[in-house]
Amino acid sequence: MESTNQVLLKGNEAAIYGALLAGCECFFGYPITPASEIAHAAANLFPALDRPFLQAESEIAAINMVFGASASGRRAMTASSGLGISLKQEAVSFIATCELPAVIIDIMRGGPGLGNIGPEQSDYNQVVKGGGHGSYKCIVLAPNSAQEMCDMTYEAFDLADRYRTVVYVLTDGVIGQMLESLKLPEPLPRRPIPEWAIDGGVNKRDNYIASIYMDHDDLEAVNIRLQEKYALIEKEQQQAESYYTDDAELVIVCYGIISRVAKTAVAKLRDKGLKVGMLRPQKLFPFPKSHLNDLVNKECMKSFIAIEMSNGQMIDDVKLAIECKKPVHFYNRMGGNVPTVKEIIEKCEKILKEQQ
Repeated sequence: MESTNQVLLKGNEAAIYGALLAGCECFFGYPITPASEIAHAAANLFPALDRPFLQAESEIAAINMVFGASASGRRAMTASSGLGISLKQEAVSFIATCELPAVIIDIMRGGPGLGNIGPEQSDYNQVVKGGGHGSYKCIVLAPNSAQEMCDMTYEAFDLADRYRTVVYVLTDGVIGQMLESLKLPEPLPRRPIPEWAIDGGVNKRDNYIASIYMDHDDLEAVNIRLQEKYALIEKEQQQAESYYTDDAELVIVCYGIISRVAKTAVAKLRDKGLKVGMLRPQKLFPFPKSHLNDLVNKECMKSFIAIEMSNGQMIDDVKLAIECKKPVHFYNRMGGNVPTVKEIIEKCEKILKEQQ
C-alpha cells in the first residue's frame, strides 16, 4: 500500500485504506449491505498487516469488542448500516461516557425496519443526535466521494484521540458503492499506548474505566465535563464546502450523494443566470453554524433549501443555525430514491419565481 499510489477503489474499500494508513490496529464487524465491502476489505488487509480482524457473531458483539480494544489503548473501528447501527447504540453510549476514542462507519440504507438496500439518509437523527441513552454526542464526518471516504476515515482516528470521543463516518449507499480514483494519504507511525488506557501488557496499570456513577453529583460532573468538551468541538471543528454562495439568493444545503447531484444542478441554474449556490456540511456534528450565519447575513440572500434523502432530519439544524432569519424550504426523496438534477432545478426555479 504505497501512499503515493493512485488507486481505484469503492468508497467502502477506501475507508479501510484510510483506517490502516491512520494506524487502526483492529477491526470488529458484521457484514450488512450496502456496507459489506468494508468488512470484506478489512478481512483481506488487516491480517495481511498482522492486525486483528474479527467477524463478530452480531453487531452488538462487534461494538463491545471495539469498547474493549479502545479501553486497552488500541485504535479500533467497526462499520455497519442502519439496522446494525441501531443495535450498537447502547454500547456507543457507554464508550462516549467512558470518553474512549472509537471510529464507526455507517453506510446508510433505506428504512425504517428492514427497508431495502437502496441509499438513504435516515440515520441522521440516531447518529448526529446521539442515538443511545444519555446526554452525549459524537463527531460526525460526512464524505461525498471515495477520496473523502479515505481521507475522513484517516482523520477520524486523530479526532477520536484528540477529543477522546466516538467519531462516525456517515454517508449513503451510493458513496459507499461508488468506484472512483483516489490518492492515498501518508501512513502514520504507530502511536504509543495512551496513559489513560488499561494496558494488559508487561507494564500493567491501575487505570479504571467505567460508565456507572451511583452518586448523583459524580454523574452530573461527568455530564458537565462532556458538555464542555462538545462545546469545544463545536468551536474548533465546524467544516463545510461552499459552491457559488458569494452572490446566491437561494442556497441549497445538502450532504452525501445529494451534494454531487446538487452541484450539477447549481451549475445548470447558473448557466440560466439564476443565483443559486450550495453549502455542503462536511461535518454534521458539529454542524457548520458559522458558515450558515455568514450566508444568512448577506444582503443578497433570500432563502435556503434543505434537500435530503429522509423525512427531513437535517432541516431543523439548518433552521436553528440561522435562527429562522430566512425561510428554509425543503425537498426530499425516500425509500432509496436519489433526487435528480431535473428535480432540484425545477424546485429551485419554483422558489426563485415565488421570491420575485
